[in-house]
Amino acid sequence: MLVRLQKFLAEAGVGSRRACEEFIQQGRVAVNGAIVTELGMKVDPDVDRVSADGKPVAAERKVYIAINKPVGFVCSSSDTHGLKRVLDLLPAKLPRLYTVGRLDLDSEGLLLLTNDGSFSLRLTHPRYKRPKKYRVLVAGSWRAGTTERLLKGIINDGECLRAESVTMLDTDGRTTELELILREGKNRQIRRMMVSVGHPVQRLVRVAIGELALQDLKPGQWRHLTDEEIQQLLHD
Repeated sequence: MLVRLQKFLAEAGVGSRRACEEFIQQGRVAVNGAIVTELGMKVDPDVDRVSADGKPVAAERKVYIAINKPVGFVCSSSDTHGLKRVLDLLPAKLPRLYTVGRLDLDSEGLLLLTNDGSFSLRLTHPRYKRPKKYRVLVAGSWRAGTTERLLKGIINDGECLRAESVTMLDTDGRTTELELILREGKNRQIRRMMVSVGHPVQRLVRVAIGELALQDLKPGQWRHLTDEEIQQLLHD
């Protein structure tokens, strides 16, 4: 299958997509021995010989990982100003990986990491509306009508934030435990929704993405996805 040269270089770990475009324009990349300086060229990873700065570039093996992200870790792959990264929980021998979507610093639960850009796009692009399930502990006793407000949609900072499903699991008068399903991926969506309805989040755990569940992974533990799980995520 033909892929754009800069995409192939990025997925092989040469650099970011933008950096690889600059490498090409600077004349640092060759295909089958010929220097390439124009963007837009496509290569067949199984046939074409690609090099960067004179060194052969091979396609990186695709890696798909599920991890139980603990509280206090960030999803960034760049400088975090001293904060702990989810990537630091993984062995250094793995290829360079990126998180599929994000969980904020104070949230925990199921997170996927991969070096497959197409897989990541399939799971995060709004048009696919991949369902994600959360277990959420909020402050206060659940009030009548709040569920309907969340299902209809809350306007916050000019955005409509809506839950696909809201189920009250338990309440003791001081706190309420909920199960939420979202098909959106807006920044800090659940926390913003809950503040808007007067129930600030005390704990937020993502327990499933599509049919893939967190199961018995402990905080900080990770595992490779099976081929069946990968295909199920792609075709849900």
